[in-house]
Amino acid sequence: MATPMILDCDPGHDDAIAILLALGSPEVDLIGITTIGGNHGLDKVTYNARAVCELAGRPEVPVHAGCRRPLIREPIDAAYIHGETGLDGVDLPEPSRPLPDRHAVDWLIETIMSREPGAVTIVPTGPLTNIAMAARLEPRIVERVKEIVLMGGAYGVGNATPVAEFNILCDPEAARIVFSESWPVTMIGLDVTHRALCTPEVQAALCEANPRLADAVGGLMDFFRSTYQDQEAFPDPPTHDPCAVARVIAPSLVPTRRCPIDIELRGALTYGMTVADMRALVDDSDPTCTTRVGVGLDVERFWALVADALARLG
Repeated sequence: MATPMILDCDPGHDDAIAILLALGSPEVDLIGITTIGGNHGLDKVTYNARAVCELAGRPEVPVHAGCRRPLIREPIDAAYIHGETGLDGVDLPEPSRPLPDRHAVDWLIETIMSREPGAVTIVPTGPLTNIAMAARLEPRIVERVKEIVLMGGAYGVGNATPVAEFNILCDPEAARIVFSESWPVTMIGLDVTHRALCTPEVQAALCEANPRLADAVGGLMDFFRSTYQDQEAFPDPPTHDPCAVARVIAPSLVPTRRCPIDIELRGALTYGMTVADMRALVDDSDPTCTTRVGVGLDVERFWALVADALARLG
C-alpha cells in the first residue's frame, strides 16, 4: 500500500525534484504539500509548489501556505542559490487552481488527526517551523504521526556555516522542538545528500526518462549547476531534498543508524549545528532513542528511482 505523505517544502530546485519524485512514485500517496519560507519568501515558494504540481499534471494536489518567518530569529534565504524566483532557469505553467485560505499548520493538524494513528509520514525539506508549530498547537499529533523523514542537518560539516546546514539554521529553535518530541525522526543530512550529485550524465538520463518534462528538468538543473559552481565550488549540484523522499519510498537506498541528535542554540560559532552522538551504540529496539541519521546513499539506485518517477508522470 502507498504511504500517505505530507511534503513540507520551500521550492527551491531540489524541492521541485522532490515533488516530482513523490508525485511519480506509486509507493507514495502525496496527500498534500505545505510550504514554508526558506529558500525564498513564502509567497514565491508557495507559487512554485503549485506550479510544479501543474507541470506534473497533478494540479489537484492541495498546497497550503505556512509560516512566513522563523519562531525567533530573523529570516534568511538562499536566493543566491535558487535565483530571484526561487526556481530560476525554467518557465513554469501558471497554477490553474486557487490557493486555499487554510493555513498549513491548521491543515496539518486536521489531516493528521483525521487519519488512523501511524498512517501519515511527514517529509520536511525546508525549515521546521510549520512542524514545530503544529506539535505545539496540537500535541496529540506527535503520537499519531508514523515518522518524520527530513532533509536537514549534518553530522559532519555544514553548508550555511562550518557546522550548520541551511534548513536547520533557518530556524534552529523549531528544529529543537521537532527533534525533542517523541515521534520517530530520521535526519537525512548533507552527509547523504552531497553524494546525490546531478552530473551531466544523470541529467541526460532524467530528461530522456520523460521528454515532456525534459526542458523543465534540464533548465532547473542547468541553473542549479551554475550557482553551485559559482557559490559553493561544486562541479555538479547536490540534489538534497529528493533523498528524504527516496528514504520513504525505498528505505534500503539510504542506510541509517539510531543515535541521539540535538540542536545547538547557544554557541557563538555553532548555532544551528545538529549534534549527532555517533559514539552511542544504541540498539534499534531501544524506545528511548527516537532519532536516526542517514549514513549513506546508493547513488545509482537513487537516480534510477527518480528517473522512473519522472517517466510515470508522462
